[in-house]
Amino acid sequence: MPDVIEDEIRQVLAGHGTRVADHLCDYTLEQQNQTYEANGIKPAVSSSYVPVCQKTVSYIVAAVLINDEDEVLMMQEAKSSCLGKWYLPAGRVEPHENLIDAVKREVVEETGLLMEPESLIMVECASGSWFRFVMTGRVIGGSLKTPDQSDEESLQACWVREVTSLPLRSSDILTLIQKGKDYLNKINGPWHPQILPVEKARNKLYLRLIVCIKKKATNRLHVLMSEKTSLHLPVCEINPSKNLHSTLHRFMVEIFGEGIPQHKPHGLLSVEFSGTGEGDGLCLTLLISFRPPLEEVSISGKYIWHELPLSLADTVATRLPRNMTVCLNVVR
Repeated sequence: MPDVIEDEIRQVLAGHGTRVADHLCDYTLEQQNQTYEANGIKPAVSSSYVPVCQKTVSYIVAAVLINDEDEVLMMQEAKSSCLGKWYLPAGRVEPHENLIDAVKREVVEETGLLMEPESLIMVECASGSWFRFVMTGRVIGGSLKTPDQSDEESLQACWVREVTSLPLRSSDILTLIQKGKDYLNKINGPWHPQILPVEKARNKLYLRLIVCIKKKATNRLHVLMSEKTSLHLPVCEINPSKNLHSTLHRFMVEIFGEGIPQHKPHGLLSVEFSGTGEGDGLCLTLLISFRPPLEEVSISGKYIWHELPLSLADTVATRLPRNMTVCLNVVR
């Protein structure tokens, strides 16, 4: 389900008689590029770019499944490049495949078990065109793959207590496993509610911002809105050839100018993924908060601060503490 905060913000705007844009962009990317060129600015993203799995964009799904004995589901690699090494069940998303279907497929192919995904626990991005979606959930059936059932997907699968005792394909999964254990056991809790990718038609890669700030004079929480065409949450296109931090920084400079006041990106409130249509696009919704009050933060004339009703402001505030959003890890 979409995050309640985004839905409620849209409902509040509609309740104030403001038309909320259903589309993501204020105008088409082609128009945006023409505007940039008219001002002597090189467009950030080619208007011809379309994200297509395994061609122009790489989406990876990985599953962190932990049983009642605190054991982690692991699979032994059959690929010649890492033959015999151990790893989490994971793999590449196929063109036009839903992320939830992809992780269930990878788990059953590599371990023989049926998985019911319950929540994202981390999204990783190594560039603007490589993403890994890490999910946890529960086993609802199937049987553990044994060595005599080995195939091109894996040699076998096991529940493992001491993962570090195995020869691992890569130690990068240790962070994912710890995140999964912390989430399931509510270590350093509370934690974010269950959040799964939402299927929604997207033919580009987008980053949507929910930027919140308090007004000193009233102590009321406000969110940043774009009013280029109609009032809606700010959205930009992710540059597939750049680090995601670069995309975010460029967008923040556009909104707040150079010397952006102290702020904190908390994590993701939602992931929208196409899985159908012209391209395999996505939209990541990132929650950001400012430390200085509204009165001390200048914004571009294309944006405004919108005061939230107290009930919605309280809901947003509950997502600001640590672990109340899905971790976004940008791999450098």
